[in-house]
Amino acid sequence: MESAYLQKNLGTCLTQGLAEVARMRPVDPIEYLALWIYKYKNNVTMEQQRQEEMAQLERERELAVMEQEMMERLKAEELLFQQQQLAFQLELEMQEKERQRIEELQRAQEQFEKELRISVENTAKGEDISHGEDGADSGRTLAEISDRYGAPNLSRVEELDEPMLSDVALNIDQDL
Repeated sequence: MESAYLQKNLGTCLTQGLAEVARMRPVDPIEYLALWIYKYKNNVTMEQQRQEEMAQLERERELAVMEQEMMERLKAEELLFQQQQLAFQLELEMQEKERQRIEELQRAQEQFEKELRISVENTAKGEDISHGEDGADSGRTLAEISDRYGAPNLSRVEELDEPMLSDVALNIDQDL
């Protein structure tokens, strides 16, 4: 059992140390072997620390990669959310414009119907007046009869009776 313990814990160290003593042949081999074993112990400790640091760095690197991937996914989600929000806002704006357009059309339709009613009422009033007066306003002009803005201010025009020919028509007949 003791040999197994020594083989496990000192085997490699003593084998390498004795080989180094045999190769170097120092003046004081015991002191040389003692210093070499002390240095070997420091080297083994440093190697273990280096391996632990490397393992820690690898874990940190993996965490950094995972964190970076997470940030990229978050940025992609944020971009998607912004695009959806922009699309929703554009949809709302289009609906608002459509609503305004419909309201404008309704107002225009109402205005048109109102003007049409006024026109019909004015026409009906005009007929009533002309039938009721029986030519009493024959001396008045169209602008005086109409209450609409921009009505022409024409003086009375007498129409020729059809059977009567105008001077121009008579002159044309004479030339023939």
